[in-house]
Amino acid sequence: MSNFLDDKLSRLTTIYDDFKETAAPYKTKQACQKGCAYCCAKAGSIDITTLEAWQIKKQIQTFSKSRLKTLNRAIRKDIQKRENKKLNACPFLMKNKACMIYKVRPFSCRRIYSLHVCDKDNPPEVNRQVMAAANATLKDLQTLDDTGYSGHISFVLQMVNTPAFLNTYANGDFNPKEIMVFGKSHNIIINKMMLSG
Repeated sequence: MSNFLDDKLSRLTTIYDDFKETAAPYKTKQACQKGCAYCCAKAGSIDITTLEAWQIKKQIQTFSKSRLKTLNRAIRKDIQKRENKKLNACPFLMKNKACMIYKVRPFSCRRIYSLHVCDKDNPPEVNRQVMAAANATLKDLQTLDDTGYSGHISFVLQMVNTPAFLNTYANGDFNPKEIMVFGKSHNIIINKMMLSG
């Protein structure tokens, strides 16, 4: 089941690396440092593609039982809050403000940085060239994941944890009817539709 997706995961890494290289000259003055978690807690929705959710799922499977139990509780809490239209910190943000999945963090996390220290009165300030590169990269991600979807991290992980959906997706098939009700109520985007305009 995973051969099809594993091939896509290697291409995903290339897309991440290309963006990092393009953005590097413009990020020399970034204020972000280890331990800063403003965007993780206050920036709103952390959107991911289904392919990124698959990569995160693989990482989660390596966690200890106790960490997995804590994480599943945090994801359920995030889903509940988001369904009630309330802001919530990323479920992967640990108490020490480190990211539990930093190595496989999604592009929405990789693209964000700020030229100044952020707070509620000063949201992140991003260089225009980096924003343009990020928008182009997002299209590349959706093209790569053309049989997938995009949406908030906890919602897309919930989809990937549904065996029927995962079976369809992992085999390279595409069946939007399968997620229609959940998709509409949770603002899930069909990647193919975004690419076609």
